[in-house]
This record gives sequence, structure tokens and C-alpha cells, in this order.
Amino acid sequence: MTACATEPAAEPGDERATRPTDATAHPADATACPMDAIVRPAAAIARPTCVIAADGTYAARLALDGECWFPERWTLDGPEPYAVPLPSHQPEEPGTEVLPMSDGRVLIHRVADGRHTFSLLYPTGPGTGELLLGAVECHDEHTRLRLLPPAPDGEYAYALATGRGSTAVWLVVGGAFGPEHLAEVPGRCSGGVWLDGTGRLLALDRHQDGRTKTVVVDLGRGGEVTPLLQIAEDSDDRLLLADADSGLLLVRSDAPSPGHDRLGWGVLGSTLPIRFPDCLRATDCTVTPFAIQPGQVLTPERCAVALCIDGPAGSWVGVWRPVERQVHHLAAPEGWLAGAGLWTREGVLQLPYATGSVPCGVTKVTAPVAAPTAEAPPPPERPATRPVPLQQAPLSGQSPVKRRPLSTRPAPEDEAVRAEGGPGGENWSPAPVPA
Repeated sequence: MTACATEPAAEPGDERATRPTDATAHPADATACPMDAIVRPAAAIARPTCVIAADGTYAARLALDGECWFPERWTLDGPEPYAVPLPSHQPEEPGTEVLPMSDGRVLIHRVADGRHTFSLLYPTGPGTGELLLGAVECHDEHTRLRLLPPAPDGEYAYALATGRGSTAVWLVVGGAFGPEHLAEVPGRCSGGVWLDGTGRLLALDRHQDGRTKTVVVDLGRGGEVTPLLQIAEDSDDRLLLADADSGLLLVRSDAPSPGHDRLGWGVLGSTLPIRFPDCLRATDCTVTPFAIQPGQVLTPERCAVALCIDGPAGSWVGVWRPVERQVHHLAAPEGWLAGAGLWTREGVLQLPYATGSVPCGVTKVTAPVAAPTAEAPPPPERPATRPVPLQQAPLSGQSPVKRRPLSTRPAPEDEAVRAEGGPGGENWSPAPVPA
């Protein structure tokens, strides 16, 4: 068994956001905030308070009843969202992880005395049913174990155990005899992004030899590891989000600005370099992409991306598309479970929230659309048989995730980096003004 220890709120190398350095745009005013961004300290980064299944049918979170925490399942695919409490025989610890499954059950990950236990919770009349799945024994205090984001099929669930010099991938739901060890990846891995719609290709950010690069773990080939993000030899490159339909990737790297992480985008299967738009550079606020609009198979540059923007005045929502050279700022609903949300194929962003009067609610926002900028034809594609370092062939060719040629591309005016960069782009647009 892999040796593991209790998972903290965030671990080193698992930052999902960037923090800029100057004065911010507040949600209540209209000041602009252009400036480079730097990494927010890992200890300050919180996980989403609500986890939504990949198909958007269910969500799960820890809710608070007085001073007691308990799991709660939200049903999102009906006429109105509603919550079902799933309390156990005793209150849960604040750091307990929950994850919704496609059949309506909720996976719960508890930690006690070096043992990571996994169970499936489900409503049974007035009570809560619990199916014990087993445990992973943990003895090494330097190892961390946490749940990975929901798998695309919703039938399986995975966990990542990061040790001193290697990282283990565990199947914790769907195995024949409890948790199953699937792969061992050299290096300390963080992150976790699914690249396909079947739950086979898992992208991890691996820290090794003093640098962090994203690699792909093929769970269908015994955990075979191949490089994915390698923008520059001395850069730290991480994958934040990926959309299996369009191949759109959201990355964070210090390649264009050494020492300062920036948000960028690219397309899996394209020969174009990673781009780092100036409009995604904020000041004194943290920008975290959390959802990509699905279904845009031929036009990834038109996918709407939802951003969680945290500043001194609070949190709000940003909407951005690669084809647009600006960020649309929207006031978040009261009680928003910050960092949680889901796009429909039609471009409607669903934001879950909970207040004293509405314990389970979803606000639906239609993404604003700006006039598109001029576009340039894409360069010729070149084939590849599997993911390759982006420095050599950025997002190129046919990996195990099959891609179709793109029809349009944005004009190459913002910063684009293979191993070097260039200036350009728009400034950060104003923050939202609540109605």
C-alpha cells in the first residue's frame, strides 16, 4: 500500500490560480487593473466548496448545521435544484472530501490515524445508507492523498497519493476489491485534469529536478507517462483545465515572464504555440479558471471560459473567450459557492449558491459576447502519435484523444510562446458593478 498522510487545504505545487501584484479592480467600481501576475502561495489556495459531476447532474459539498459538518447532495438536472442531506452517525471533519457519482451516490473520503477510508453515501428514507469501499493505509507523513476531479463517465473515482519521490494513482470507486493501485509516476505530482471523455488520459503537473511540467498518464496502458506541457526548458508549466470536445487547454506558466506566472491557452492537436493574453493579467487579485463551455468541436477559440476572480473587495465571476480580447466581469450571486460552476453547450453558466433563505440555488447567466477580433488562418498541422513536449510541437498532432482540424484562429497579436515570447494584447477590463 502507498504511504499517505492527511491532505491539507492545498499542497505545494498545486496552485490553481495566479496572483497579480498591483492595485485591484473592485467589484463595486470600474477601475481597470493591468499588470503581471505571480503565483499565489499554495497555503492560501482553497479547494472549491462544491464539486459538480462532469455531466452536471449532481453536486456534493460539506454543509454546516450549527457547528457540525455533514455531506449534502444537490440534484441539478431537474426543474429546480434541491439538496438532500446525508448525515452519518457522527459529524464530519471540516477537511473531509466529497465527490458526486453519476448514479446519485456521494463518495466520501475520511482520514483517521493514517488511514484513508472511502465510502459511498446515499439516502435511505429518513436516514443515510453507507457502502464501505475500503481504505488506503498511510504511514509516511510526507505523503498526501486527495481525490481527483470527477471522472468524465461518472462511474469511477480516483485519488492521487503524492509521496517523497513518486506519485500513485488509485482507483477508489469501480474496482473489484476496494481501492486499486493503478500507476506509479516518478516525481511529486499535483493538479489533475482529464483530457478525454472516457477517463483514460489523466494530465498531472509533475515537479521533478526543480521544475514543474505537465505529463499525461495513460490509465489504459498501465500508467504510461508521456510529456505534454514543456513550453521552455527552464519554465514551470501547469495545466489548469481542458475541454475534451474542443481540445481547449488553459495553462499557467512563467515562460513569457520568468518569475511571474501567467494564464495562457492552447489547443490539443494544434501546431500553434501557447498564447498568454494580456487581458488575463490582473492586479492584486487572484484569477482562477474553473469551467469551459463544452460542445464547441470545431471552434475552441469561441469556448466561453468562467473565471473566479478574488480581490480585496470579495469574489466575482469573469467570462472570457480566446477569440475575444477582453474579460467580461459579472457580479456573483449572493452565497455563491466560489469556484464552482458549469457551462451548458448553449453558453449558459450555472452558478450554485446557498443562503439562509435559499439553501440550494443555481443562478443561470448567459455569457456576454463581444465583437470578434480579426482572425488569421492556421498554419499547417503536423501529425504525432501521442502527446509531445510543446516546445517541440506545441499542442500538435493526433494524441490518443482524436481531434478534427480547426476552422478559425485568433489573430496572433497577444503574447505567444513556444520557447520565446512577444508583446501585445489588451488590458484588464473593469470589474463588475452589482445591480
